[in-house]
Amino acid sequence: ISTEAFRRNLLSIMVLRAPWKAPNCTLRPVQFPKVRFLLSVASVEQFPEDTGREVAFAGRSNAGKSTAINAILQRNGLARTSKTPGRTKLLNFFEVEDGRRIIDLPGYGYAAASPAERAQWTALIDALPARNSVAGLFLIVDIRRGVADPDEQLIEWATAAGWQLHVLLTKSDKLNQRDRASALKAAQEKLGEGMTAQIFSAKDGIGIPQAQKRFVQMLELSH
Repeated sequence: ISTEAFRRNLLSIMVLRAPWKAPNCTLRPVQFPKVRFLLSVASVEQFPEDTGREVAFAGRSNAGKSTAINAILQRNGLARTSKTPGRTKLLNFFEVEDGRRIIDLPGYGYAAASPAERAQWTALIDALPARNSVAGLFLIVDIRRGVADPDEQLIEWATAAGWQLHVLLTKSDKLNQRDRASALKAAQEKLGEGMTAQIFSAKDGIGIPQAQKRFVQMLELSH
């Protein structure tokens, strides 16, 4: 599917009612009616064909990555959420449109993961920069924690790969407006040129249309 056709498809399916619409928000979330789970991979050999465009989602365990994916794609239960950190064990691929995919990476910072699991994840993740189809990375950060050292390592990794990067400061409903603004400023100060960040809450609908817009931009643009 061409970039222009993909854009037309999205414009044609803008919803009239927004289930996650934030208070006083004039933008409405986009629906992705063709999104589906594609496959889970445990080895590089299982990766789908390296064509089209892909956006990776990564974040610390319990930062709300799966919830953010579900909110952006407007699909409850697409990415499995759990109260137990580290539930995502493999690289999960979701197809948004023909040739447009999400890569859901395992959460990091989960102490209960075995050395064998960590070695497996590392091999898979280290292989991603070699994929020409990966256009960008959504980095999921709990706004109450801020961008910590492991997150900065992901930022450096994305920079070295030449990817676009967008930081979602999740669970922003837990903070007041002043603290949100302060957290956003602190995050932006740790980003390089061209990288972006925003506040986000799937619970209250804060920032969902903005995140969708950035997501679509990444899928349409080559890196």
